[in-house]
Amino acid sequence: MSEQVTEISTPNYAVKQVRGPFVELPDHPGHTASEKELVALCNDLRSHGVPLAADLFSGAGGMSLGLEDAGFRVVLGVDHYRFAVETHRHHFAGMSVEEDMADPETIQRVAKILKRNKVDLLAGGPPCQPFSRAGRSMIRHRVMTGAADPHDERRDLWRSFLEVVQLARPRAVMMENVPDMALDREMFILRSMTEELEQLGYSVSARVIESWRYGAPQMRQRLLFVALRDGLAFSWPQESEKRVTLWNAIGDMPEVEGGWRPDGGAFGWADYAGPRTEYQTWMRRRVSAEDTEKLFDHITRPVREDDRAAFESMTHKTKYTDLAPEFQRYRKDIFDDKYKKLDENDLSRTITAHIAKDGYWYIHPRQARTLTVREAARIQTFPDDFRFAGPPSVAFKQIGNAVPPLVGQVIGEAVQAALREATKTRLSTRKTSMELARWFRKQHLIPSMPWLTTTNRWKFVLGEMLLDRATPTVVNAVWRVIDTGTHELQPGLLPDAAALDLLGELMSGVGRGQRVSAVRQLVEQMAAAPDALWQPTIERGALPAISPALADLVELALPVTVGDGESEEPVLITKGVLRVASRFQGNDADKRNVQTDGRIAVASMIGFSEHSRPAHLGLIALANEICVVDRPRCSGCPLRRWCASALV
Repeated sequence: MSEQVTEISTPNYAVKQVRGPFVELPDHPGHTASEKELVALCNDLRSHGVPLAADLFSGAGGMSLGLEDAGFRVVLGVDHYRFAVETHRHHFAGMSVEEDMADPETIQRVAKILKRNKVDLLAGGPPCQPFSRAGRSMIRHRVMTGAADPHDERRDLWRSFLEVVQLARPRAVMMENVPDMALDREMFILRSMTEELEQLGYSVSARVIESWRYGAPQMRQRLLFVALRDGLAFSWPQESEKRVTLWNAIGDMPEVEGGWRPDGGAFGWADYAGPRTEYQTWMRRRVSAEDTEKLFDHITRPVREDDRAAFESMTHKTKYTDLAPEFQRYRKDIFDDKYKKLDENDLSRTITAHIAKDGYWYIHPRQARTLTVREAARIQTFPDDFRFAGPPSVAFKQIGNAVPPLVGQVIGEAVQAALREATKTRLSTRKTSMELARWFRKQHLIPSMPWLTTTNRWKFVLGEMLLDRATPTVVNAVWRVIDTGTHELQPGLLPDAAALDLLGELMSGVGRGQRVSAVRQLVEQMAAAPDALWQPTIERGALPAISPALADLVELALPVTVGDGESEEPVLITKGVLRVASRFQGNDADKRNVQTDGRIAVASMIGFSEHSRPAHLGLIALANEICVVDRPRCSGCPLRRWCASALV
């Protein structure tokens, strides 16, 4: 290791620019510099029954460390960030390489290494960037037809990850990402990956987990995606309600001033008196005997004098807008949460890569400074012997980007158990989707929602706006008028005034006259924007009478294509579909985290194929006809053989 410590003189009101120490880490003794050496290492490990893993987009190695604690040996790490690769290469045997996973040649080379060395588990956290509708359409066509990705273009990184799986076919796959991947309106990436992996014979499970439920002392949601080859079943590890608080995690660390640097630079340390809690003891488990009284990397940014005063005036409940005016250096209408003092008796806020830019979100609960590198690492569950290459800002970035090792360990152990038990999963997303679609296509009429089978958007909108949650008698009488007395409205045409008057009289007679008023408002809006209803994505700004939920439902049931535009397949959790999914899977997805776990539960039933739209409509029909709130009629359900809650 080496040091580069520089102090630059600055005015009193500014922050002293203290750089360093710059940590340089030697390679792991088991580092392999060539593929030939790697083959020898893997052969030796396999001969001793050690399962092998690879970590793509590995960063500093949070997932890698967790997998090794779970019993795997990580023999390959790939990342495109030099300092992270240096950190990974220091801590893990095998190969740690700096490569661009968007490069088709890299994809081929990495897949070849995995296949040649019979790597059991492929893990990774590929960034998932948004992309164009045209890009979605192209990818979806490949998913539907089973076509391979062309090898002459740079990949979206999640597709790079998927192509490595397709080429190498490891026994298990783990992918980690931010929950936004699941919150996308169409859940495109999650559903695409599920479909393609199931085509390859993998079973797929996905869940948004709270890291604290697996022992991490912070609020951190992550989407985890596990796929097992040969259709093996996977069981998610049991969650805990016990919270490891922030002070439980870092309360043993000595006080330091903001900007303090130890003598000796990268070799320097803060004096350490010893752990006081079970978590702190666990964090020290691999510290060598000679370093028992040393705490490395316990350094943080310097603190401006006005910030120091602000920090001292704060509690964990203080907002930036609560600070005295002289402490507000930023616009409070934009930076309401600019400063956050952490609560020592609760979980830390999520440690992200933002901590590398400034530490104002991470103010120490008792000291007038921001968190140190070691404190951030502790909160991310990196043990105290784990060092990070580069200057402090780079260390913070590596820590913030990492998967908490403890999460990797818990999920890795669950994967190990699933591979040992080798129990076949009872039902795949593809099969569920096919069964639902087959059943729905046989339904010529859905009595409670007859508009579900119409082919005209205008009739569909009328049915939903006028008859949603109406009694069977009202639905039967009014739908007959809508279906036979309303012309097949097309783009550029407006509804017939006489037909609307007739509907108005009829709806007033059944106590639903106010709903016709909403329809008349819609007609006025359509007169100003005659094509808005017929676009792939309904122009909601032009037609405010159509609610977002109704627009989603229309686009799902009656997709259209105009030019390069194509209707998306939004994942709905309304119309009772969440109730059906929860009952079918035997979970509480309809009660907890419905926007994440709930939508994942629905997506796992409808898939992403030629069957997915009718399957989704089939879920809606089931919820309204068979899987009703009270006294569900399970005997008529096409999924009753596999349902966890079916009444036998």
